[in-house]
Amino acid sequence: METSEIGPQQEKSSSIRRTPPNRYALACAILASTNSILLGYDIGVMSGAVLYIKDDLKITSTQVEILVGTLNVCSLIGSFAAGKTSDWIGRRYTIVLAAATFLLGALLMGLAPSFPFLMAGRVVAGIGVGYSLMIAPVYTAELSPAMTRGFLTSLPEVFITIGILLGYIFNYALSGLPENINWRLMLGLAAAPAVAVAAGVMVMPESPRWLVMKGQIAEARRVLTKTSETEEEADSRLEEITKACSDISSNTWHGQGVWKELLWPTKPVRRILIAAVGINFFMQASGNDAVVYYTPEVFKAAGIHRRKQLVGVTIIMGVAKTSCVLVSALFLDQFGRRPLLLLGTIGMALSLFGLGLGSKFLEHSAHKPSWAIALCVVAICADVSFFSIGLGPITWVYSSEIFPMRLRAQGSSLAVSVNRLVSGVVAMSFLTVSEEISFGGMFFVLAGVMVMGVIFFYFFLPETKGKSLEEIGSLFEDKGTSGRTREMSNR
Repeated sequence: METSEIGPQQEKSSSIRRTPPNRYALACAILASTNSILLGYDIGVMSGAVLYIKDDLKITSTQVEILVGTLNVCSLIGSFAAGKTSDWIGRRYTIVLAAATFLLGALLMGLAPSFPFLMAGRVVAGIGVGYSLMIAPVYTAELSPAMTRGFLTSLPEVFITIGILLGYIFNYALSGLPENINWRLMLGLAAAPAVAVAAGVMVMPESPRWLVMKGQIAEARRVLTKTSETEEEADSRLEEITKACSDISSNTWHGQGVWKELLWPTKPVRRILIAAVGINFFMQASGNDAVVYYTPEVFKAAGIHRRKQLVGVTIIMGVAKTSCVLVSALFLDQFGRRPLLLLGTIGMALSLFGLGLGSKFLEHSAHKPSWAIALCVVAICADVSFFSIGLGPITWVYSSEIFPMRLRAQGSSLAVSVNRLVSGVVAMSFLTVSEEISFGGMFFVLAGVMVMGVIFFYFFLPETKGKSLEEIGSLFEDKGTSGRTREMSNR
């Protein structure tokens, strides 16, 4: 009996390796995910811009931490509001709202005459980032066929990484300008892609699952036909979606009652919440955003002092990060979420431990040997590369696909809010804590956090590869058949 249950799944897995993404679904996923380039660009460009902001505006290290962390903390507002907003006005218009909000923030930052004005721009941009981080993966997951959902839903992280690399490149290109001009151009240039994103999203279709929830069955079928390879596949997907939301399909439904289910969850929903919140927590508790933001400070402590060299080394790191996230995205549907997530997290733990060793040696060495500097550079590049293989793309994929349809938008919103809160706390405390326990000590702490992450992922995150969004719910049920499925998925 078990052979007959496993056989179709093996056959399905085999087809995953052969099936390229539907072209229309790919185009829509790219357009939606392009919004994420705005966050990546800000992370990358701020790592260099802050060197010039500090000198130009004469701000302290504490103010630098507040400036950097404000975007992450304020993105909590956007991600928290995005769930309800997307249930109300739809996924597509929420993406437009995210781009428009970030556009305003970028203009405020680029034109900032003072630190308070710059902070105001960071607040507005942060809200836009929060909207973007929540809605792009949810939209893509709801639009994508099951067999290529992993690749398509990982595209937001691909674009975040590309944005980081672009930020590094513009840092390097503009670093020769006067310091009262260069950082304003670095930050203000983010307005250009925001306009392109908002315009491009207007030609995208709405999520078929949102359309079904609103009772627009004919329009949902039209979208599913375009994102499926055959009419039969489209009909099968529509039937599955319609059955899943039969109790909420109504023009008057705007996400009512969802928070009650999330705050007083059943056992399956509680397991889903633990998995979604947990993976988002560890994504940011890894310190990846802070490491990227403060890489120049880490390298300065390692003995690299020329600003052109500092910015140049970050480009090397950006290339490594971008290459690895592309590899992860391409193989996510073949190897599954769990193997890549565990590989990436173990790799991060080892890289952070090596970075801690190198940093500790340099702290107690007066002449800064080149081998120790090289170890720190290689370890940072390895850390961000392993992040891009595992936690980076898979967090967005996993937390957007495991919630049942009626809870997906606001459940993902809650998980991403935790992501943003932890990111802000880490970014705003990284330098302060590092001054107390040194960079080496900080990296040892982060390595320990990643070891705990490996244990959590192994025991709490079942495999979701190749399953439809409607099938994934059974992985978190108590039923015996679901338990066997979960056990097999974990192997």
